[in-house]
Amino acid sequence: MASTGWRNQLRGIALAAVGAAALSGLVGPASAYPDRPVTLVVPFAPGGPTDIIARILSLSLSQSLGQQVVVDNRGGAAGNIGMGQVARATPDGHTLLLASTAIAVNPALFKNLPYDPIKDFAPISELVNAPNVLVVHPDSGINTIADLVARAKAEPFNYASPGAGTKSHLTGELLKLRANIDMVHVPFRGAGPAAQAVLAKQIQLGSVALAAAEAMIQSGQLRALAVTSEKRWFSLPNVPTMIEAGYPGFISDTFQAVLAPAAVPAPILATLVKESRAAFQKPDAQAQARKAGFEIVAGTPEQLAARIKAEIPAVRELVAKSGIPLQ
Repeated sequence: MASTGWRNQLRGIALAAVGAAALSGLVGPASAYPDRPVTLVVPFAPGGPTDIIARILSLSLSQSLGQQVVVDNRGGAAGNIGMGQVARATPDGHTLLLASTAIAVNPALFKNLPYDPIKDFAPISELVNAPNVLVVHPDSGINTIADLVARAKAEPFNYASPGAGTKSHLTGELLKLRANIDMVHVPFRGAGPAAQAVLAKQIQLGSVALAAAEAMIQSGQLRALAVTSEKRWFSLPNVPTMIEAGYPGFISDTFQAVLAPAAVPAPILATLVKESRAAFQKPDAQAQARKAGFEIVAGTPEQLAARIKAEIPAVRELVAKSGIPLQ
């Protein structure tokens, strides 16, 4: 009887070991995440605002996750190529997306997207955001938004943006609708060239992301008429908002956010949420982001999801009213 008892105990230990091994095989990849380098896809060319934030995030995540996080710039088609790549990636947390507001804007501008901005991604965090700014040359004689509107009503007027379909372009179109003025849109390949065109007096007005023009504003090379944030921007306290200029509710900012492919396991997603938000709560990361013209958000997945869902129909309405053609 004793030997039978020992045999039963040994059989129980063996079965428990087999069960533990099986369970380890099931949960091992998630518990060991990440087990190889992580790719952070930036759907734009290097050097832009999205790329700047991606570099800050990748450095912090490399340290906190214990694996290298590699920035992969996949520009083209207004960000659609890179976003489509992440939407189709294996949802194991080893491929992430650093998205801009384009993820909420592009559904209103493109007939056939290679992704669904709601269904194909798991929101992680809106990391930072920044307003757009309306700038003119200091010699223009335009000192306020009221001056700008009067000039645009009196003579042919044009404005530059970083490109068709950008949030800066939509800001210009929103101004046209709200102020009942006519301006010719002149798209450039990036915010830097658009600001330079105003500096060279080739274009009368620039509607650009603040990060691209702030140095020229601070040096006096360009005059900022208004920012499109809800409140005055921390680095330009003397520049009024569009709301203060007489346009209630005129808010048009650009966010930078991190997302993963949909169906990423919950434990992995929780890790990414925790570490991504923590990355932009570090003083050095905050200082770098603010130097680049951004304000820190480090929001929750729920906040990011709500923002994207709210912006998509709002942009569609603006595009329809402005008559911007679908691509």
